[in-house]
Amino acid sequence: MYTAPLHIRRRMISAHLSKELRAKYKTRSMTLRKGDEVEVMRGKFKKRTGKVARINTKKYKAYVDGIMIKKTDGTERQVPLHPSKLKILNLELSDKKRLKALEEKTAKGAK
Repeated sequence: MYTAPLHIRRRMISAHLSKELRAKYKTRSMTLRKGDEVEVMRGKFKKRTGKVARINTKKYKAYVDGIMIKKTDGTERQVPLHPSKLKILNLELSDKKRLKALEEKTAKGAK
């Protein structure tokens, strides 16, 4: 896992879908993307929601808007979260390729 190239690592950064999305798209999980709305399921920030601000493929971490910690010098920074601790509530579907891939996955699951 830690020697994987970045294009393979990207696919490993995935999270479970909410029950509504799971029923709609007939799939359990999706690759996380910037703009997806997520809920934190574990840890200090449990049950907090926000949009994915950025993804760090090298460290397998996602950063969510509004989830910040205060440093000792008083500044705030975003908290890196592991994607397995997140649940996708709403997908960013502005990308045509992602929408097409989702439709193909749904059609494959319906068979």
